[in-house]
Amino acid sequence: MVTAKQIRQQFLDFFVKQHGHTAVPSASVVPLDDPTLLFTNAGMNQFKDVFLGTGSRPYRRAVDTQKCIRAGGKHNDLEDVGRDTYHHTFFEMLGNWSFGDYFKQEAIRWAWQLLTEVWGIDKARLHATVFAGDPADGVQADDEAAELWRSVTDIDPSHIHRFGKKDNFWEMGDTGPCGPCSEIHIDRTPDRSGGKLVNKGSAEVMEIWNLVFIQFNRGADRALTPLPAKHVDTGMGFERVTAVLQGKASNYDTDVFTPIFAAIQRITGASGYTGKLDDIKDIAYRVIADHIRCLTFALTDGARPSNEKRGYVVRSILRRAERYGRQYLGTTKPFLHELVPTVIEVMGEAFPELKRAPEKVTGVIFEEEESFLRTLDRGIKLFQEVAERTRKSGGETISGKDTFTLHTTYGLFPDITEQMASEVALKVDRAGYDEEMERFRGESGKDRKKLVISAISGELPATDDAPKYEGTTANATLLGWVIENSVVREGTLPEGEEAALLVDRTCFYAEQGGQVGDGGVIRTESGRFEVSDTQRLGDAILHVGQVSAGEIRVGQRCTLEVGGLRPHIMRNHTATHLLNWALRRVLGEHIDQKGSLVDAEKTRFDFTHPQPLTAAEIAEIERLVNEKIYSDLPVRAVTMPLNQAKTLPGVRAVFGEKYPDPVRVLLIGADKPSEVTVEHSVEFCGGTHLPRTGAAGFFKIVGQEPVGKGVRRLTAVTGKEAVAAVQRLATVVDDLTGRLNCKPQELAGRLEALQDEIKKLQQQIKKGAAGDLQSVADQLFAQATEVNGSRVITGVMPAAAGEQMLQQADRLRQKAGSAVVVLGWAEEGKVGLLATVSDDLTSKGLHAGKLIGQVAQVVGGKGGGKDRMAQAGGKDASKLPEAMEKARVLATEQLKG
Repeated sequence: MVTAKQIRQQFLDFFVKQHGHTAVPSASVVPLDDPTLLFTNAGMNQFKDVFLGTGSRPYRRAVDTQKCIRAGGKHNDLEDVGRDTYHHTFFEMLGNWSFGDYFKQEAIRWAWQLLTEVWGIDKARLHATVFAGDPADGVQADDEAAELWRSVTDIDPSHIHRFGKKDNFWEMGDTGPCGPCSEIHIDRTPDRSGGKLVNKGSAEVMEIWNLVFIQFNRGADRALTPLPAKHVDTGMGFERVTAVLQGKASNYDTDVFTPIFAAIQRITGASGYTGKLDDIKDIAYRVIADHIRCLTFALTDGARPSNEKRGYVVRSILRRAERYGRQYLGTTKPFLHELVPTVIEVMGEAFPELKRAPEKVTGVIFEEEESFLRTLDRGIKLFQEVAERTRKSGGETISGKDTFTLHTTYGLFPDITEQMASEVALKVDRAGYDEEMERFRGESGKDRKKLVISAISGELPATDDAPKYEGTTANATLLGWVIENSVVREGTLPEGEEAALLVDRTCFYAEQGGQVGDGGVIRTESGRFEVSDTQRLGDAILHVGQVSAGEIRVGQRCTLEVGGLRPHIMRNHTATHLLNWALRRVLGEHIDQKGSLVDAEKTRFDFTHPQPLTAAEIAEIERLVNEKIYSDLPVRAVTMPLNQAKTLPGVRAVFGEKYPDPVRVLLIGADKPSEVTVEHSVEFCGGTHLPRTGAAGFFKIVGQEPVGKGVRRLTAVTGKEAVAAVQRLATVVDDLTGRLNCKPQELAGRLEALQDEIKKLQQQIKKGAAGDLQSVADQLFAQATEVNGSRVITGVMPAAAGEQMLQQADRLRQKAGSAVVVLGWAEEGKVGLLATVSDDLTSKGLHAGKLIGQVAQVVGGKGGGKDRMAQAGGKDASKLPEAMEKARVLATEQLKG
C-alpha cells in the first residue's frame, strides 16, 4: 500500500520534476501579516499579494503542501469533525500555482495526468464540474474549461457537470481577483452510479481537487474586468486523496491517523477504534486525533490559548478534545499533551518546524488541561442537571443564562455546550447567551472613560502625519472636526465644546503600535484647543479635546504644539526596542512580543515565556539594555520593501500586526540596513524615537507579572523615573541596614538568620499549644461516658490547627480502644468540628459523617465525611457546648442501640 509520505512526495515531484515548478515551504498556519485571517485556511494565503498585484515572486510556477486550519471565522469545519469521515480542523492542502504563466489547458491536463496515470485512479470514477455562468451577475459560462475537459483528457463527457456561483466561482473578497473554478470529484459508490451526488455533500461522492482560474477583477461597482495576467490556484485535500489511494472508506482509516489512534488507546486505556459513525466512543477518537494535530501545529507556529479571537479558538479546540476524553474514553488526568510526540513522529519529516521546541507545545497543552480539569467534572454535572431540568419542563432548549454560567464558571465555551446538547437531542439559546455576555461586558466596562471615535458619519479628510518624525511643532489648516460621531466641515466651535479636530497635516502621534497618543495644544488667531488624546481612523488623524479659550473656525490656519511628555514617551519607546532585543539574548529566540504600552511614565511589555524571570535574568537584561544606552548608539528609521525588510538579521515584528509595504524599519546601532547584524535591535515600527540611545539615560525593570498562559509582562522605567526607582530602593535598603545594624551586603544573611529564629519560635509555640491540647484532651478522656464497653468522648478544645486537632482525636480513639470521639473548637467566631469512630463501631453501623452532620446543624453549619472520620464547620460559636452535648447524646443512643 502506498504511504501518505509517498503520496505527498509524488505530488511535489510531479510538478517539480516534470513541469518545472518551484517547491516552496508551507506558510505558517498562524498568519503573521494578514489580520483578516484567524488561521491560514488555504494554500493561496501566502500568495495573496501576488494575486492582488502588490507583490511578486522570483518564480512563476510553484507547488507546496500547505498546513491549514479551518476552525472559527468564515471557513469553519469544527462542528463536522468526528461526525463524518472527511472533515478536519487541521489538514494539508496540496497545491500548484501559476502566476501569469500557464492557464486552464495545462492545469486540467496535468491534473488528469497525475490522477489517472501517476496514481492510477479509475477514470470512470472521476467527475469534473465547471462554471455554468450567472446572467444576473453578467458572468458567462466557462465553456472554455468544459471544452478543455473534453479535448485534453479522456474523461467520460457525461461526467462533466455545470454548477452556479456557489460551487464553481471563486472570489477572494467583495472586490479583487476572482474567477471560475473546476472541481474534480470522485465517485466511491459500489456501482459507479454517483454522478447525481456531485456537490450534494455526500461522503460517497466528494471533491478531491479544485482548480481555480483567476481571470477577472471585481470592482467596487461589482463589475468584472479581465485581468492582464491570469493565474492558476489549485488545492487538493491531502487526507482525502490519501484515503482514495489507500482504498480506505474514511480519511481516519489511513496511516495519517492510525498511529495517533494507537497512541490514544495506549494512553487512555480505552477500547480500540472501530470506525463507526454513530458510536460516541469512535467519534471521540476522531475528534481527539484531529484536534491534537490542530493544536500541535497552531502552538508550534505561535498561537496561544486565550479568551479572545485566535486564542479562543485554540482553547475551545483543546477543551472539546479534553471533554471527549473525560466523558467517553474515561480519562482522569491530563492526556492530550502525551499525544504530541506521536503527531511529531507522523508529521515531523514533512514539517520540520514541529521538532523545533516540542517541549513548549507539550507544556502549554498540559497547563491548559490542568486548568480545565479543575472545573470540568462540575461543569459536566451541572450540564446534566440543566439538561434534565430542561427536559422535565417540556423544553428543548438550554437557556442562554445557563449557557453563560457554564462558560464563565466552569469553562465550557458555548460551542462545547452546543455540542453536548446535540448529544442529548437538545439545543442552546445562543441569542440569549449573547445577550448575557453583552450585559456582562457592559457591566465590567462601565467605568472606562477613554473616548473612542468610530462609526463616523461623513467623509474624513486624510491627514499628512509625516511631521511627527520631524519635531513637536507644525503649522496646518483646520479642515473641520468630529462631534457626536459626525464630520463637520464648516462653522465655529465655541469655548468649552468637546470635539476631535481635523487638520491637513500634524506633528501629533496617534495611538498605535503600543505608543499612546500625544497631547498638546492647537492655536488659531481666535482660540485655543487643548488636545487630550490623538487617535487614527483610516487615513485621518483625530485630535481629541476641548476648546479652552475663545473659538475656532473651519479654514483657519493653526499652530500645533505637542505637549512636554513626548520626550519621555520617546525615551521609553526606544528602550522598549532594546528590551525586546535583550530578552531574546537572555531568554532565547522563543520570545515573541504579545503587546506593549508605551507612555511617559513607563514601558509595559508582554512576551511569550513559560515561567517567571529570575533575579539573575532580570539583572542581565538590565545590564544589556544599559550598555546600549551608555554606548549612545544611533537610532535610524529607514523605509524599505516589506519582503526585503523581513530578511534583515534579527528583525522582529509584532505577532498578528499588519504592516504596510513599504514598511518603516527602526535600526538601533546601525546606520543602514546593510550594516545590520543580530547584535542590533531591528523592528518594524511607526512610532517616535530618540535620535540616539544615550538620551534614554538609565533603564530599570520595576515589575513582572503573568498575564496569561505562557505570557509574561515586564514593566520598566527610564530617565528620571528610573533614577527615582533606584532611589526608592536605596531608601528601603538604608532603612533596613539602620534597623539591623549591618552593611547592605550583609542584609540577606541577617534576614535569613531572623527567618530561622522565627521558625524556631513558631515550633516552640506549636509544642506549647500541643501540650495544652493534650492536657485538655486527657481531661475529656477522664470525663468520658462508657456505654457497652465503648467510650463516648466529647468536649470543647482550645483553638488549634486542624492537623493538631486530628492528632489528638486519633490519640484519644487509640487510647480508648473502642470509642466515638467528637471534638469542637472556636476561633474568631467560627466553629470547627471533628468526629472519629473506631473500626469496631463502624462495622456496627456508627458513621462519623452522619453524626457530625447532625451536630453541625446546632452551630449553624454543615459537614460530613466517611464512616471513620469526618469534619464540619459552623457559624455560631455560642452554641458549641450545646453541640457537644448533642454529640454525646446521639453517640450514647446509637451505642445502646
